[in-house]
Amino acid sequence: MADSFDLTVIGSGPGGYVCAIRAAQLGMKVAVVEKWPTLGGTCLNIGCIPSKALLHASELLEEATHGFQQLGIDVPRPQLNLGQMMVHKADTVAANVGGVDYLFKKNKITVFRGIGSIPAAGKVLVTPQSGAQQEISSKNIVIATGSVSASLPGIEIDEKQVVTSTGALSLEQVPSKLLVIGAGVIGLELGSVWQRLGAQVTVVEYLDRILPGMDSEVARQFQRMLQKQGMEFRLSSKVAGIDRDENGALKVRIEPAKGGDAEVLGADVALVAIGRKPYTDGLGLDLVGVALDERGRVRVDAHYKSSVDGIYAIGDVIAGPMLAHKAEDEGIAVAEILAGQAGHVNYGAIPAVVYTNPEVATVGKTEDELKAEGIDYKVGKFPFTANGRAKAMLATQGFVKILSDVNTDRVLGAHIIGKNAGEMIHELTVLMEFSGSSEDLARTTHAHPTLSEAIREAALMLGDGAIHI
Repeated sequence: MADSFDLTVIGSGPGGYVCAIRAAQLGMKVAVVEKWPTLGGTCLNIGCIPSKALLHASELLEEATHGFQQLGIDVPRPQLNLGQMMVHKADTVAANVGGVDYLFKKNKITVFRGIGSIPAAGKVLVTPQSGAQQEISSKNIVIATGSVSASLPGIEIDEKQVVTSTGALSLEQVPSKLLVIGAGVIGLELGSVWQRLGAQVTVVEYLDRILPGMDSEVARQFQRMLQKQGMEFRLSSKVAGIDRDENGALKVRIEPAKGGDAEVLGADVALVAIGRKPYTDGLGLDLVGVALDERGRVRVDAHYKSSVDGIYAIGDVIAGPMLAHKAEDEGIAVAEILAGQAGHVNYGAIPAVVYTNPEVATVGKTEDELKAEGIDYKVGKFPFTANGRAKAMLATQGFVKILSDVNTDRVLGAHIIGKNAGEMIHELTVLMEFSGSSEDLARTTHAHPTLSEAIREAALMLGDGAIHI
């Protein structure tokens, strides 16, 4: 067999391509199998990267429309050029996927185009769209096939009017009414894009709160902020079906989650954003004996090894938060493990961000989790209304909230709502990575004036009290 590798990675998303690069750095001969024409997986092509391009552009449009005047900047009312905004999105995607292609060439990684399957341990079969199949021999295989949007029974996705995140990133015009099914990260981010561009957005959520899994106080405050922006919420509600009227407009049937009378909401576009599910179709895992859990995820041990020797899995296809950076860290860890090193991921210090305006960022335990676990904790909070830089930037919405252990003062979790929260969360992630205390943070000098001073003040609240409140 002509093609023999130390490691073959199936999937080139953040987990897969990072795993491949790290393995190549460690001296392995590496192959990657990718079914798409471009590298980067969902994140770079139809997920994280294009959504951030639209979030940033729509945020600037909103700021120019409603915020410039107060800052003393008088300009004519800006006009949306949706076509050019989509060009910016496409250029951003192209630059990022091109970057992965460059890194693969730099690290001498071989790319096979086609669907990868595993006929036996140590073998990967590549089935291209056209042409003959090709079998690769590989000492080790990493499954990094990611996830796909979850669907609702009886609701047909056409990616034009009834869309997943993929279709919502490529709408040809701003819908007058957008109905978002699911109040998680994806639904709120994409809902906020189109709301800023002019859509009337209604979010339907089965649970009685938004952002399931995040700190409940943060979720409540954030919902109020989104409502002030014009977003409407129907909580404790479910979508029973979607029909079309004689003009092709959507008629969405909404029912109380616990049962009751239905109502019909009209919409031009409905976004199904109820979560994602692991993608393992076509891999032949059942034939080779790779065990899956009750949710269709690959079962792995502490070293990411599946039930079959030589076959590993990382990212969205295994248990844990479906986050690109979690997949990246697992990719690095498994490459280092295969190289005989001590690869490791600290799941207690993985940040998560909602890239709306303001942003929401979180790391570690929520207050709800600490209560449920019976841990004696204390809370330090500081609002951006008391932060000098935030006042200058007209960015006083939100707060920093830090949770620490009453007995040891070790920081157990942190949550930020505010401008640039996704950037600020990392000093708290580093602190937690090194098991730091709130006093460590409170005694660390922060430049003035910065938004990050609010983090230090929240840490001071866990001691004798903040200075500026």
